[in-house]
Amino acid sequence: MSLNIRGELSRAQSALQRVDLQTAVVLLFAALSIILQMKFGDRGLFRREIAPLLGIDQPGLASWIWWFGMQGFLGFILPVCILRFGFKVPVRGMGLGRGDHKFALRVAAIYLPVVLIGTWFLSDSASFQENYPHFVPASQDWGVFLVYEAFFLFYWMGWEYLWRGFVLFGTARTFGIMAIFVQAVPFAILHFDKPLPEALLSIVGGVLIGALVWRAKSFWIAVPIHAAQMLIIDLWCTFRIRTGVSGKGPAALLEMFRALGE
Repeated sequence: MSLNIRGELSRAQSALQRVDLQTAVVLLFAALSIILQMKFGDRGLFRREIAPLLGIDQPGLASWIWWFGMQGFLGFILPVCILRFGFKVPVRGMGLGRGDHKFALRVAAIYLPVVLIGTWFLSDSASFQENYPHFVPASQDWGVFLVYEAFFLFYWMGWEYLWRGFVLFGTARTFGIMAIFVQAVPFAILHFDKPLPEALLSIVGGVLIGALVWRAKSFWIAVPIHAAQMLIIDLWCTFRIRTGVSGKGPAALLEMFRALGE
């Protein structure tokens, strides 16, 4: 049986004409972004290869800034440039507009107090205080803390926009509402090395946050929804470490604030 090369090329050309270029670029760049982050955004790589070139003798904070900054650049800055300048997508079409901001604010008003209270209780655990903030010196110096958390927030912008902005809105023209599920798949796969309950919940969480962003017509709500628990647990643990206050009740909270004010 011979292969009809001319016929196959004709079929391939016809198929390519039906491919939406924006959707293809978005999906392929999302994959490339993750590979680049894993290969070149690594903190170990920064300490071994980059810090010596820059003359940085103590690359502790700088290595975290590198990791956070690479994710923000690859997940937010570059995807925005691709959609805005490469495909002329308007700001609202990229998910960067205000969208239904009243709805988003109502969701945040319900969610954030729950996180604030929940992380307060968790922060009383010695194991949490040993692990948060991940960069331990941030709990001892407010200047370092602010720099660390600012870049951490940039990291979350990159992580969230890559899926809930770039992929969700960038492929919606092809997949419609099914883009919610498209963006949830790679997001969940990237949690494969987490404990099993967290890995399984990432499937549900990816769909729910995607649906929330779709409803709000703006990616911005995804940042506090996903990042708040990390940033707030860092803050509570830092407060406890600096004051030595333990306990979960109102009295402990008041004692902590009094100690911070001294």
